[in-house]
Amino acid sequence: MRPKTETAPRGALRLAVLGLAASLVLPFHASTAFALSEIKREEIPAPVMPPKPAADQDAVPEKSVPMPDPIQTPATTAPQGTEAPAGTEAPFGSEQPADDQPAEPDATPTEPGGATGPAAPNLDPEGPLPEIVYDLSRLPEPVARMRSLLVEAAKTGDIEKLRPLVGQGEAMPQLSFGDIEGDPIAFIKGLSGDGEGQEILAIMEEVLNAGYVHLGEGTDEDLYVWPYFFGIPLDKLDPRQKVELFKIVTAGDYEDMKQYGAYVFYRLGITPEGRWAFFVAGD
Repeated sequence: MRPKTETAPRGALRLAVLGLAASLVLPFHASTAFALSEIKREEIPAPVMPPKPAADQDAVPEKSVPMPDPIQTPATTAPQGTEAPAGTEAPFGSEQPADDQPAEPDATPTEPGGATGPAAPNLDPEGPLPEIVYDLSRLPEPVARMRSLLVEAAKTGDIEKLRPLVGQGEAMPQLSFGDIEGDPIAFIKGLSGDGEGQEILAIMEEVLNAGYVHLGEGTDEDLYVWPYFFGIPLDKLDPRQKVELFKIVTAGDYEDMKQYGAYVFYRLGITPEGRWAFFVAGD
């Protein structure tokens, strides 16, 4: 038989084991609590806060200085061919290109050409100048006679003295570049600034006392025309000829005519057969 040994009671052994475990566990918890108490407050990470709603972020704090409105981006220019909404302005620098802008008035002087026919200016700046003639003896007899009758009628101061020379129908001289309705003598009288016709008669006499040119010789528009300025470009007149021009027109008239480059005041033409062809002004 195995010799019987003495052993501690089972209950005492359990108490001893529990006591040992307690002695091991309690110091561990005590040391852990002490260590946590030693951690400084600033070393503790701050709690993560949820992001604020967008509306709260943009809200202006109470009693704070208001901020100015943000700069607005200029409106986009409407596509070509469309109109911008009413009340809006086009952004700076978005003007239409030069090609879309209204065309500027042409600064080039207007040239004669609105009227046609032998009474209209028809000058060739590069062509030879017609001869300026003062000698009345060189006129064909029918032409000299008609000129003399017109001068005598003008000197009377009575516009009715022109009636026998005006004629009728196709024989009538051209008195306007437009149509004339009614009595041609009444029309001429109406052109006169004085209302009686004396101004027009004075102009006619002065025109017929100036030098003349023979134009269109040998053609259907063969004419003797007074004053000679009608056949000479204005820029070709010399100082002496300009003095003769100012006997008929004013300096202001001359400046106005320079834009045409031609004399467009009253002129009078007679055919080689002695028919009064025209007495007109204008271009």
